[in-house]
Amino acid sequence: MSAKQPARRPRAQASSTDDSAATPRPKASRRAIPKVAPAQVAAVTAAPPFDPAASLLPGIAPIGRIPVQDVRPLVDGGTRPAKAVVHETFTITATVFREGHDAVNATAVLTDPEGVDHPVPMTCVNPGLNTWVAEVTPTSAGWWTYRVEGWSDPYGTWEHDGTIKVDAGVDVELMLEEGARVIERAIGAWPASVEPVPAVLPDAVLALRDTTRPAQARLRAGTADGVRAVLARHPLREMVSPSPRYRLLVERELALFGAWYEFFPRSEGCRFDAATGTWASGTLRTAEQRLPAVAAMGFDVIYLTPIHPIGSAAKKGKNNTLGGGPDDPGSPYAIGSPDGGHDAIHPDLGTFADFDHFVATAADLGLEVAMDLALQCSPDHPWVTDHPEWFTTRADGTIAYAENPPKKYQDIYPMNFDNDPAGIYAEVRRVIQVWVDHGVKIFRVDNPHTKPVEFWQWLIADVAKDHPEVIWLAEAFTKPAMMHTLGKAGFQQSYTYYAWRNQKWELEEYCRELAGDAATYMRPSFWPTTHDILTPYMQYGGPTAWKLRAALAALLVPTYGIYAGYELMESVARPGAEEQVDNEKYEYKDRRWSDYEPGGPKAGRTLAPYLTMLNRVRAQHPALRWLRNLRFHAVDDANIMCFSKSRVLPDGQRDTVIVVANLDPHATRESVVHLTMPELGLGWTETFRVHDHVTDQTWVWGENNYLRLGPDSEPVHILTVVPW
Repeated sequence: MSAKQPARRPRAQASSTDDSAATPRPKASRRAIPKVAPAQVAAVTAAPPFDPAASLLPGIAPIGRIPVQDVRPLVDGGTRPAKAVVHETFTITATVFREGHDAVNATAVLTDPEGVDHPVPMTCVNPGLNTWVAEVTPTSAGWWTYRVEGWSDPYGTWEHDGTIKVDAGVDVELMLEEGARVIERAIGAWPASVEPVPAVLPDAVLALRDTTRPAQARLRAGTADGVRAVLARHPLREMVSPSPRYRLLVERELALFGAWYEFFPRSEGCRFDAATGTWASGTLRTAEQRLPAVAAMGFDVIYLTPIHPIGSAAKKGKNNTLGGGPDDPGSPYAIGSPDGGHDAIHPDLGTFADFDHFVATAADLGLEVAMDLALQCSPDHPWVTDHPEWFTTRADGTIAYAENPPKKYQDIYPMNFDNDPAGIYAEVRRVIQVWVDHGVKIFRVDNPHTKPVEFWQWLIADVAKDHPEVIWLAEAFTKPAMMHTLGKAGFQQSYTYYAWRNQKWELEEYCRELAGDAATYMRPSFWPTTHDILTPYMQYGGPTAWKLRAALAALLVPTYGIYAGYELMESVARPGAEEQVDNEKYEYKDRRWSDYEPGGPKAGRTLAPYLTMLNRVRAQHPALRWLRNLRFHAVDDANIMCFSKSRVLPDGQRDTVIVVANLDPHATRESVVHLTMPELGLGWTETFRVHDHVTDQTWVWGENNYLRLGPDSEPVHILTVVPW
């Protein structure tokens, strides 16, 4: 013994009457463990289970027993809702994995507005890289949530390990017994309230333990297709680890799919008096007479440019000139006069009774009315007098008019939302309610990017509290960040850069963006022309360009729009501007529609039948009602574009539309299309029949197909796959 070590003390003898004597004295370096009374033992046993996340700092999300990461769709980190419409299928993805080699699985869970969960099994699409996907379909409008649950899969673990070991003759009886026990656990967890336990499970347990049968036969009983199918329906899930819940706003189908037709009500039924050289305005009643023709072409929405009183101060004349006279109607975007403002109707157009009749007639024809919401004022607007603080006053004391250099709009005062936001917010909300109460459920918002985004977020959310069916379209030809943020703020639809995307590469690039992650929150609306836009492509492309751009707009995305006069291919621009000469914003336009009807002097010189065909195809083919199913295919010619949309219907049938378009309006081109067959639900070597809705011809196609398109025939093939 070292001199530095103390001598050991003799061990105390145990005593039957002294419990403390039976417990050795702890060493000085160890903490004494106190004796625990039976009541304390019970308290410890009833304590909550250990929670590893309890020690995390606030705001740090726990990983979970089974890590679930990178859930998509996800808008701004989950701080804003993803969007879908009723019966629209979209894909949920996540990275799900675990430690070791035991099997892991995942479930996507949609929770409906009533709080009912709708679980959907997920599939790992890249084993080893842990990406799990599921297609989900909300079935009703309202606020939903979605989450991904990762979980340990005991049956999957046993099936994998048991098959390997039994085949190798290793631990055979042990593995078969473990399989029986796993299935017994599955039986014990079976949701009897949903359905009785299928006989295939207890039968499998008996077979796995039947030592009179060969081991391989017993294994096959436990891994049979019937067993796997039953446990796929109601799996044995352990260590379930859910991701956070993310919000999903599900809206009515018109928020995604619809064909819009725009007109100026004052032009429909206007008349020119040659004797006096003056015009008489059309009215809501005369505009109503145009509705049957619009409905017959297959449109869903009739969009009215502003119908409010127009100011006289700085009134614009023909072609945006200053000094409009008393016979000039002025721009309908210069809203407000002594007759009223945004909550009034121009006296020339009629009364609220006339408006109600217009809305009712449209509804009878299957049309919804969209109104233009332009939050700007003529100098004569009542708001200018009553609330000058709602506008910007310049250093010289004048109110600033609208400018978009080099354009000047002297007849319009923009609103300043910073001086009295509470007052402006409340007044605009009141105005919206006026029109909602008169049957308007769609608003096309003029230049929303010139107003605060937080205002739109508030307004759309506030209206949705009582009227969730209301749809908002953002007319925002502006920077991508603003367009995307308006969608995130609540706008269901947005104008796009489509009018200026003409080359194949730029159209494909842009459409992939729109149909990709952006589709989670922003739905595009394609317009070949508007009352403000007439691109050089449309000015000089001839009838071929007008057919082509209408077809692409109608078929690339679910929502598109046509401005009145498109049928007549009005293609003459005002010199130096990309807009119509004699722009309808500043004058009446009598298009004499009857001249183009059968028997009229201009019969046949209209694209109305072509637009009717496009809308009929859209109505007949559910695949065209979605955006995220857009797929492009290779073509040898850089001027010919091919895309498809395919959708599996509830009855199991597949609806597939293939579009091939020659983007060069001036030349006929020949080329070969190379289809990516799996995108169509077909094998690479299969052949199939296609029917062309443009030419009414039927051909047999396969992976590689020759075609010829151009001005001397048709610029577009619209093909649907038909049964043999």
